[in-house]
Amino acid sequence: MGKYRVAVIGGRPAPVAGAKELGIDVVLVHEEGAYDVAVAQHCERIIHGPLDDGPAILELLKPLHAERPFDRVLTTTEPAAESTGFVVDALGLPGVSEFTARALKDKALTRKLLDEHGISPVRYRLVRSAEEIAAFRAEVGDRIIVKPVDGVASLHIHPVDGPEDAEKAWQALQEADTSAVIAEEYLDGPVVSVDSFSHASRHLTIGYSEYRMNERYVEWEVSTPSRYATPWLAELRELTPKLLDAVGLTEGPSHSEFVLTPKGPRVLESHARLAGSGAPELVRRAFGLNLNRMFLTVPLGIDELPQTSPEPLGGAAVRFFTPEPGTVDAIEVDDDAAHEIRRVPKDEKQYVFLPYLDEFTDTEVAAVIGKSVGETVPPLLTVADCVSGYVIASGRDADDAVAKCEATNDRIRFKTS
Repeated sequence: MGKYRVAVIGGRPAPVAGAKELGIDVVLVHEEGAYDVAVAQHCERIIHGPLDDGPAILELLKPLHAERPFDRVLTTTEPAAESTGFVVDALGLPGVSEFTARALKDKALTRKLLDEHGISPVRYRLVRSAEEIAAFRAEVGDRIIVKPVDGVASLHIHPVDGPEDAEKAWQALQEADTSAVIAEEYLDGPVVSVDSFSHASRHLTIGYSEYRMNERYVEWEVSTPSRYATPWLAELRELTPKLLDAVGLTEGPSHSEFVLTPKGPRVLESHARLAGSGAPELVRRAFGLNLNRMFLTVPLGIDELPQTSPEPLGGAAVRFFTPEPGTVDAIEVDDDAAHEIRRVPKDEKQYVFLPYLDEFTDTEVAAVIGKSVGETVPPLLTVADCVSGYVIASGRDADDAVAKCEATNDRIRFKTS
């Protein structure tokens, strides 16, 4: 029996790997068939339940909590954010509350709280028709963006330049069965992110990254430390804690995205969780702090939260392969493509977004080919479509890491039809 006990709702194995060695007993709540059973070696037990149903999860955990109380209830996955907050509140534990989880998921509530705290001014409005979209566009006098108020993964984002665009955007969002729609002024500039960790209401900014994306705002490359963010670093390190205070975050990891506009950084969105797209591994390579480990150890007091933000030790990048959509006819790989290449076996189910990533922690450049001949490459409509594989690299700085990713990308060629 370990010294500590936590419940983790959903997510992937990396943040709980090594928990037993740290004296932490993990009860994992997950949906049956939605996780790799190998994670069991890191857990006290696994119980099955719906990730998005707080009351149901509470009923599963109540008897265990009565027998031996949990020190924390945590999640790393977006679908379980509010339900985990419900359980945290019901058991009276420190952590991310249901209100904070909702404040970060509901983009209109995020904007409202930012306005109330006088930070990151962005014009926005909840809209209920194409006419309301067009009216807001006329008031702003320039391009706007409309999207689901609780959208994820760059899905269903529509720029609107005039009445005709407003009608098309509204129809597309209705067809997508969105619950509510928010219109915002278009924020012009590079998108960067800040990965932070909080403890006892103190927020430490750690990594800062930038993205390359397609015309649908789907990110296909992440690199750190961001060249775009560097001139704005003081402002970002000041704005991020104000954002986290505004939504009531007191503990745990967070991932906040900003647009660097001509008027300064503006909040795009934020999440009370570890970032996706391999970001914790990029932060570890470039800044030397292991966010996956901190996820458990800092809240429990095993590790202290550093007092100051780390300076970069080097650079890191991950690039997803982006072949043309269609059926894979062939995959050509040059002999010098990468130091290590793994292939996902055909038709093998993957439970994590970047398979085998945890095996590359000591590898400077590594690649994973996620498709086989005869399989289908989907169009890149959301980050979840980045399933053809990836390359990850460390470098002297971000430019060097990106160059290594580019070199490997050029040496692995998908032929589709």
